[in-house]
Amino acid sequence: MSKILIDIIENIKKEINLSINNSIKKNLLISYEKNFDINIEIPANKNNGELSCNIALNTAKIFKKSPKQIAKIILNNSNFCDFIEKTEIAGVGFINFYMSQKFYSEVLKEIKLKKQDYGKINIGENKKILLEFMSANPTGPMHIGNARIGILGDCLASCLELAGYEVFREYYINDAGNQIEKFFKSLDIKYRQIYSEENIEFPEDCYHGENVKELAQEFSEIYENKYINSDLKTRKKILVNFGLNKNINKIKSDVEKYKIVFDNWFSENDLYKDNKVKEIIQKLKDKDLVYESENAVWYNAKKFGSEKNEVLTRQNGIDTYFAADIAYHYDKFKTRNFDICINVWGSDHHGHISRLKNAIKSLGINDGNLKIVLVQFVRLIKDNELIKMSKRTGKSIQLIDLIQEVNLDSIRFMFNLKEPNLKMDFDLGLAVKQDFQNPVYYVQYAHARICNIFKSLNDEILKEYENSDINLKNLNSNIESELIYYTSLYTLEIIKISRDLDPTRITRYVINLTKIFHRFYNEKKIVISKNKDLMYSRLYLCECVKIIINKILNILKVSSPEYM
Repeated sequence: MSKILIDIIENIKKEINLSINNSIKKNLLISYEKNFDINIEIPANKNNGELSCNIALNTAKIFKKSPKQIAKIILNNSNFCDFIEKTEIAGVGFINFYMSQKFYSEVLKEIKLKKQDYGKINIGENKKILLEFMSANPTGPMHIGNARIGILGDCLASCLELAGYEVFREYYINDAGNQIEKFFKSLDIKYRQIYSEENIEFPEDCYHGENVKELAQEFSEIYENKYINSDLKTRKKILVNFGLNKNINKIKSDVEKYKIVFDNWFSENDLYKDNKVKEIIQKLKDKDLVYESENAVWYNAKKFGSEKNEVLTRQNGIDTYFAADIAYHYDKFKTRNFDICINVWGSDHHGHISRLKNAIKSLGINDGNLKIVLVQFVRLIKDNELIKMSKRTGKSIQLIDLIQEVNLDSIRFMFNLKEPNLKMDFDLGLAVKQDFQNPVYYVQYAHARICNIFKSLNDEILKEYENSDINLKNLNSNIESELIYYTSLYTLEIIKISRDLDPTRITRYVINLTKIFHRFYNEKKIVISKNKDLMYSRLYLCECVKIIINKILNILKVSSPEYM
């Protein structure tokens, strides 16, 4: 929403509360001491105005009058700003607001003036956010589910920055715990198999992907059989370091290809090196929240409403992922002093949320400042057939595989199209199409179309346009008003994204904006040599639409082509 629209909404809220208070003083309404929380909505049907308010319905019981009577009293005692041309009472008592021509003109002027800064709003007040996302185990290559999480997290970070937050992107490397023991076991057996004349069994609970086999082969090509007869501790250290370094570097390389840049790669293993896991267990002990049973260390989660208590240290002495995660989040909030922490996780982590929130709450951290975004699974579709994925069997579709089949613009756009909590089918056939069926092509084409309009003008016309005093009152048709009004809603999407943590809103917004623009383009002639006054007004509108499309494509890290 433009700054103008925000100011209008604030004016409406202020005037309604002022009107109610004045009406109470005039004995038109019965006494009520508190101001009301006024809810202003954007009507789905523009025939109901640009804005609508249901305050009369919400206060009918309080004031013991019908909503229509209350609405009439409010309007008779209000003095709204001059951006509102008229008001009306509709239906059972809704108050609808219709904008003046001045509003439409000022919105476009604001866009043209602010350009790439249009839409910024400081609701975050520079609060520090740690946004952790995409954090896959480094025991193998990342799959397309990680791509969706990564792109959603990256776009969310950009939107939160527009909303006035200071955002820090972090990748949490799970390089400790049971999965590393399993990783070593898998690598070790594959390495020994190369030099053994006997058939060494590869257990079912090992990692069966091609990655492990390839790592063992690479290791043997460098070190040959040097470590075959080494003690287990030595062999574990060299194999794990070799395998993890290879995999982590591969992950970093793949992530970079997706235009995702992290401010920090945080190693879980560092929590152990710095004794932070032991320290957090001790803090919980000091609060009498830890006990020992069956040779394991337990956290008393039942005390906070959980169905069962949680193991912190197993019988074998290895701390659980849960223990490390508590330490990690304590480090985020208390050591590094982030105001808000957001984790973007796969939906299979849903059971981890309440126990983690309860644990940090017991350590004096406001659990409301820990936000979790769960992302549902992705299915890959081609020619209406499902392409199955299985990381365990080595047949998964890796991050790098997808980018070799589909251009990055389509990948980033389409992965940020469907709400995170909904399962997604990624259609390979649709993603490579170069027509309006492909949503990213549809939006990019609008940008290129506007660029082409300006390229078609000669230098004299362009100079005259740039130096003219544009009469924006010319833009008074229904389609022009609809298009301008929709541009005014842009910042509202940023506000809602920061509230709901759903970055896909911005993608759907730009698609809808593009739909309206294409309708406008088809209905109205833009280059009109016989009516330069009208032509310049429409060029001005096109330029403003281009600014917003370009800005959103930048947020999505998608290109803005000037011709297609």
